[in-house]
This record gives sequence, structure tokens and C-alpha cells, in this order.
Amino acid sequence: MSIEAPAEEAEPPAEAEATQEKASPAGATTLWHGRFAAGPSDALSALSDSLPFDQRMFAEDIAASRAHVTMLCDVGLLSADERDGIGEALAQVQAEIAEGRMEWAPTDEDIHTAVERRATELCVAAAKMHTGRSRNDQVVTDLRLWTRRAIDEVAASILSLARTLAERARQAHAADVRLPGYTHLQQAQPVGLAHHLSAHAWALLRDLQRLGDARRRTDVSPLGAGALAGSSLPLDPHRTAAELGFAAVFENSLDAVSDRDFVADTLYALAMAAMHLSRLGEEIVLWSSAEFGFVELDDAFATGSSMMPQKKNPDAAELARAKAGRLIGHLAGFLTTLKGLPLAYNKDLQEDKEPLFDAVDTVRLTVMALDGLLGTARFDADAMARGADDPFAAATDVAEWLVAEGMAFRDAHALVAGLVREALESPDPHTSAARLVELVSQHPDLGPSAAQRLAPGGAYRARTTPGAGGPDAVSRQLDRLDAALAAAAG
Repeated sequence: MSIEAPAEEAEPPAEAEATQEKASPAGATTLWHGRFAAGPSDALSALSDSLPFDQRMFAEDIAASRAHVTMLCDVGLLSADERDGIGEALAQVQAEIAEGRMEWAPTDEDIHTAVERRATELCVAAAKMHTGRSRNDQVVTDLRLWTRRAIDEVAASILSLARTLAERARQAHAADVRLPGYTHLQQAQPVGLAHHLSAHAWALLRDLQRLGDARRRTDVSPLGAGALAGSSLPLDPHRTAAELGFAAVFENSLDAVSDRDFVADTLYALAMAAMHLSRLGEEIVLWSSAEFGFVELDDAFATGSSMMPQKKNPDAAELARAKAGRLIGHLAGFLTTLKGLPLAYNKDLQEDKEPLFDAVDTVRLTVMALDGLLGTARFDADAMARGADDPFAAATDVAEWLVAEGMAFRDAHALVAGLVREALESPDPHTSAARLVELVSQHPDLGPSAAQRLAPGGAYRARTTPGAGGPDAVSRQLDRLDAALAAAAG
């Protein structure tokens, strides 16, 4: 039993009639027009059309079409003349789009339709270009090609930022700059500024590894899978894969057209990178505040206030902090889209591109801004040293001095904690640090030798274990960081 629309609604309004007439079989305006007596409604077209955002894949679509046409000729489905004619038409279409001369048609619902429509206008044989191919395998092939290139570009920008961090770390190490390290945003133990900057560089190197993993899973050709079941024609997916530089070819046609794991992998890697950029941005925001005073930003990477003349705002760092939420949202949203889809292709998969494109653009722009910001920032070594040399920051070192003398750490911790409490109870808080030095010097289990740990730079230089924040350990770490960056560059 079917339920039909009431008779009075059966005839579309004049505007819809015009649209449907324009999209009728006589106009041959869709890739699937033969099955339908009329074209899609305006509402469906507006909902479905992806040309505004997927036209950025035009180069990938044309490259994949060239590879497919070459293969069709190789297996005898096109003549050499047809292959060459289509190739010339595709070259012209690419030039028109690249140079902004392409005249888009109202019925170009996506970049794939537009390229084929224009190529066929230029060369009648281009009507054969879609032989053995579906938009299902065509779209995902284009997206894999685009994603592969985008990963390379984002990775190069992240590597540049990591190198800038390493370079600034080298400068800070040469100047022996130290600052307080923090836990719970409370001053904890002193470390070298080089150590702190390097920590962010190591995180970015992990982002490069994740992007590399995503790229390897992206580097699989789905071209030849067809709509979902392959083809009865003598297609050769390995030839098109080799032509396009793919490392592997799909094993299962159903999986090939429905797989968007590589998009989720890339979104995850980009979300993690954005999270690391956010943490870096947060520290810049804190360090540039008057309360910290550790860094001053170059005017090119800060803004002022429309009302308060004295303000210098770290907008670039704040936006780096903010963008992470957007990218995490892209990942969560896309995984939600994927979770209930049956095999094989569903139109839901069109939602893969906008979050991916935006994530790539956002990370690339954020990295560029932070790279410039850090490359021009001026660190205040004196302000940092004042916090790093606070005797309270060396309390752990005094406890470890006792451990070296044979005392159990828990007992040493309790003893030093008691001295810290007593010093903080000083009537004058401005003398509490001096009071701690005095208490340590006079304690029978400690004395002047232990009090040397509280001297400026003493605790910082005592950090000698592998990967630690003291100057000797950091010197070795920077050599390893340089080697890791060189390896990441290939």
C-alpha cells in the first residue's frame, strides 16, 4: 500500500516546475537522470549540493580521472585518440578552475559533476570517462588524494613550529635561562627554559607520528571498487593506484567505498595537535600577563584594547587555545555520523569533507601564528630567575640531600615540610624565604652544606638524571631533539 500526496499538492509551484524542467532528461543535467522523470527539488538540491566546499578537490578529481581514463585505454575500453582527447579536455578544465575562468552551471552539484560536464562539452568522448566508475569510488579516491597532500602540508608546518621551539630552546640554554616549573599551576621545581620549550617540541613530534600513521592508512586506492561491488568490465585497479602514487589497493569493494576511517584518523591526529597548540597558547597567555611577566610578545602577534590604551593582548595565543574545542567537536561529530551506517555508501558520508577541510585549515593557520609568535617573542630571564631561585622551590632537593645521607625519603620529606611550615609562619612574609635558609642551616640533620641547595641556581643545576630539567641533562636532550627533528624531516 502506498500513500500519495493529496491531489491539490500534486502539481509543483511554478518555480519548482522551472527547476524540474531545467533538470529533466532532455537537459541531461545529472549523472543519474535516466532513472527519473524530473530532477531534484530546490530543497533537496540545496541540501545535497557540495560544490561550495568540495571544489577545492578539483586537482585531485582531475588527476584521478586522468588515471582512470589511461587505465580504460590500457584495457581496451577507450581508444588512444579518445584517451588523448579526454586528457586535453581535462587539462583545459583544470586550467579554467585554477585561473578562476570556470563557468559553473546551476546543476553542478559537486566538483565531480562539474568536471565531467565541462570535459564533455570540450570533448564528446569524455562521456565515456565514467565507464566502470561510480561517484562512490570516485569521491573517496579524490578525498584520499586530497587528505594525503593535506597531511604532508600540515606536517611540514608543525615541523617548522617544532624547529622554532628547538631553536629558541638552544638560545635559552646558551643563556642559562631558568624558570619555575609548575604543577597544579603552583610553583614546583626549577627547570631550564630550554627544557620547558623542548617539552612542547616533543609533543609536536608525537603529532607528526600520528599524522604519519593516518597518512599510511589514507594511502590506499579505492578506485575500481565501483558503486559497491566492482565491475564486470576488465578494470585494473592496480594500474590506477600506481598512476596516482598509492601504496596499496583496496581488498574489498564494499569496504573501499564506505571506509572513512582515514578521515577519522586524520581528525584525531589534528585534534591532538590542536590540543597541544592550545596548551602552548595557554602558557603564553599566562607568561605574558603582568603577574608572570616571563615573556613579551612582538606587536605583530598581539592586539590592543579599544578602550584601555595600556593593553597588549595575546590574541594569537588565545585563539590557539580556543580552536582546540572546535577540532574536538569535528572529531566527535564525525564519529557520531559514522557509528550507525550500514554498508556500503550512504549520503551521510558527504559529511566527511567540511570537518576535515576546516580542521586542516585551522591547524595550519594556528601553527603559522604560533610559529611567528614564538620566533619573535622576548623572554625575560630575570623575571623567570626570580621565581626559579625561590628557596622554597628547592625544598625537594633538601629532602634528597637527606636521602643521600641515609634518611628514608618519607622521613626526609616530613622533616623538610616542617621547616617549610615554620618558615611560612614568619611574622613577615617577605622574610619567609630567608627564614627557610636559616632553618636549614641551623638544623642538626642538615646544616650549611644542605643549605647550599637553596642558593640561586642550586636546585636547577642539581637536576642531572636523563631527561631532567637541569643544564647538563638538557644539553644532551637538545642533541636528541635535533636528531628527532632531522628524522621527522626525512
